[in-house]
Amino acid sequence: MLRRIKSWARTIKRDVHALYLAARDPRTPWYAKALALGIAAYALSPIDLIPDFIPVVGYLDEIILLPLAIMLAVRLVPADVMAEHRAAALRAEERPVSRAGAAVVAALWLLTAGLLAWWLWPGSAR
Repeated sequence: MLRRIKSWARTIKRDVHALYLAARDPRTPWYAKALALGIAAYALSPIDLIPDFIPVVGYLDEIILLPLAIMLAVRLVPADVMAEHRAAALRAEERPVSRAGAAVVAALWLLTAGLLAWWLWPGSAR
């Protein structure tokens, strides 16, 4: 069962990337683009239908509503356009990830956090 859940999560992740690509495609209808934009805005918004601080129930919108909205948006995009962008998303997944690049970004974040902590720390020499 865990394998099926992981597979489903990978499919959703690929479809989200494909929806992003499809939303930029002129062959995609405006209403599919609008729904994809709404889904992205809701997913990134700090405001939820059910607040996350409510135990168990708080994550239901992320677990149930977002995947259902993603599936609806996928159905609104023409099948040939979606197939093309799914293939592009799959190719992007297969590209190697730069560990060195990730290390540089992580080091910059840590350096920034350290400098900010030093600057805000009471009694530090400025």
